Amino acid sequence: MDEQAKKTALRMIPYGLFVLGVGEGDRATASTINWVTQASFAPPLVVVAVKTDSVTFERLKETPKFAVSVLGTGQKDLAFAFFKHVEPANGKFGDNAYETRTTGAPIISDAPAWWECELVTIVEEGDHAVVVGRVVEAGVKRESAPLTLEEVGVKYGG
Repeated sequence: MDEQAKKTALRMIPYGLFVLGVGEGDRATASTINWVTQASFAPPLVVVAVKTDSVTFERLKETPKFAVSVLGTGQKDLAFAFFKHVEPANGKFGDNAYETRTTGAPIISDAPAWWECELVTIVEEGDHAVVVGRVVEAGVKRESAPLTLEEVGVKYGG
């Protein structure tokens, strides 16, 4: 296989940027993710990919539910704030407030939209696990175009 062609072709997949919130209370954590898709309408299922060597993945296996905060255009700094693990304190991850709803998983307060899921299954293959969740709640605070990797100038994949 031509490795450069593979890398270039796979980097042409468009990606949004989201924050995955898992756990509860002082065991809550959040990570920026970009592998997200809806996989079923009935029931409503979404698929996310999570690095298997991350605190987020560890906490997801402890607490089988999660929230996805959709980041909007212009929220690059918010996306970058969750590239590394941040411990929760006083309702915030660093300078970023979060809230909880139905599942107790953290939702980033400044995100324009979000949904919450109960874990359906995890497929552990490769360096990321494929996580399927059933959507149990969702909300929209304001309409916004989604933040994308292209907007922030980051390439991921290959």
